[in-house]
Amino acid sequence: MMWQQLQDQPVILGADFFLPVILLVALIALAVPVWAAIGTAAISMLLLSGALPLSLVGESLFHGIDHFALTAVPLFILTGDVLVRTGLSKKFLDIAEAITCWAKGGFGSATVLVCGMFAAISGSDAAGAAAVGRMTIDRLVASGYPRPYACALVAAGACTGILIPPSIAYIIIGLVLGVNVSILFLAAVFPGLLILLAILVTNTLVNRRRAYEGGGAMTTREWAGNLWRAIRSGWYAFLAPGIIFYGIFSGRLTPTEAGALAVVITIIIGFLIGTLRFRHFPAMLVSSAKVSGVILPIIAFSLPLAQALAILGVPQGFVAAATSVSEEPWVLILMMILILVAAGCVMETTPNIVILAPILFPLAQSIEMNEIQFCVMMITALGVGFITPPLGLNLFVVSGITGESILKIAAQAIPFVCFMLLVTLIIAYVPELSTVLLPDIYK
Repeated sequence: MMWQQLQDQPVILGADFFLPVILLVALIALAVPVWAAIGTAAISMLLLSGALPLSLVGESLFHGIDHFALTAVPLFILTGDVLVRTGLSKKFLDIAEAITCWAKGGFGSATVLVCGMFAAISGSDAAGAAAVGRMTIDRLVASGYPRPYACALVAAGACTGILIPPSIAYIIIGLVLGVNVSILFLAAVFPGLLILLAILVTNTLVNRRRAYEGGGAMTTREWAGNLWRAIRSGWYAFLAPGIIFYGIFSGRLTPTEAGALAVVITIIIGFLIGTLRFRHFPAMLVSSAKVSGVILPIIAFSLPLAQALAILGVPQGFVAAATSVSEEPWVLILMMILILVAAGCVMETTPNIVILAPILFPLAQSIEMNEIQFCVMMITALGVGFITPPLGLNLFVVSGITGESILKIAAQAIPFVCFMLLVTLIIAYVPELSTVLLPDIYK
């Protein structure tokens, strides 16, 4: 067993590890930008340990982001921004509402569905929370939902931004662990939809118990008529996600090519329906550049830190420490999930992936976990962390756009966290859920 081989190599961690880690935590607690905190910790660790000559740090930074797959990140971000500015995201909402209008809690369910639709294009949870929140929270309140619960519902639905492909998180973890991104997208479809279903079920149960929103009684014919009118009015909004899914999953397009084509298609549609003008381009490009400008420096500075951790033997030490607690696979899986959910609470996805994936992956290998399943489990657990009280990123996003108390939102988010955790455990313990759509060679 690999873990036995690792245990035979004792790892003693000293000040060259603990001092930079303490510095990293302190800088993040002081609200220093994450990329700067990670960079400072990485350089400190390299200086104290001598693990990598500082003369090579610059080369390592640029080599880390010199990957063709990473060009898909700004393209998906830009596609999501174009969708919002052209009003195509509103078409998603209209169709989602037409699908769910017959049921109790119909608009709440529509909100969750539109989060999933937005996730299938933008690949970002924070962008989805902001975009969908601005469209739906006031209407949710008008429908009878308390504002804190409406915010929690949007925050939970927006978690699908990194769980339903195409996802920026899967691009990054594929880069870090050397896994085919298109295969990861395919593997993530079913687990991502399971999380979406868990959020829908949670909202339905809560709504039935608390009677927030009623449902409009209608015949099947009326429902079908509403749905047909919504689809006829906004079918073209689904061209972009259709192109992305077909191109990637058929193998005809790489994620980067699919992202580029989606940008072009959404821009053309915006011009054709008259909602996009050339004067909108500077604002769109600046907005997308700001988001990309946050992600790429984090990746660049995280990689030297990950290299230093590997040279110091941290992954081996972690495997030895974890397996000394228990050798039972179910215990080790539970341990990894708890670590990932906690990490997702306090830090963004990108640094969590770049730092934690190389540390946790050897542990997953020690229990013979499929690399595809590990990636899906990791991203799903990090997604749950986005709404786990009291520090979930999405909670802060919806609090920022509504002014609602984050503690009130966090209290309302607890049912969603419980159901999403349950699905995460199922995904972790049932590998077939992550490999059901994959070719046999990856199972």
